Amino acid sequence: MADNLELNELRGDPEEEHIELPDIPRSSRDLEAVYDIPVQVSAVLGKATMQVHQLLKLGRGAVVELDRKVGEAIDIYVNNRLVARGEVVVVEDRLGVTMTEIIKADRS
Repeated sequence: MADNLELNELRGDPEEEHIELPDIPRSSRDLEAVYDIPVQVSAVLGKATMQVHQLLKLGRGAVVELDRKVGEAIDIYVNNRLVARGEVVVVEDRLGVTMTEIIKADRS
């Protein structure tokens, strides 16, 4: 049983190889190497499924019903990975997105 283990038994093999982790960046200057890497950011308002013949019938002014309700959070993807949820906002004469929730990645 685990209750009967000695502390040194829980530590594992002392000759086991350990992996050195790189230092965590301590300032924005340490991250300068990644500043110019392009990423694709997508804000998904909702999704709809339809058959090709329905898609071909769509014209100017057609309305496609999405799977989201008014006021429901939108999904924000970076390089096709869901990273946040947010809301649509208007900035001057353009649409924008404000993040309201960060999605923690499951790194299993």
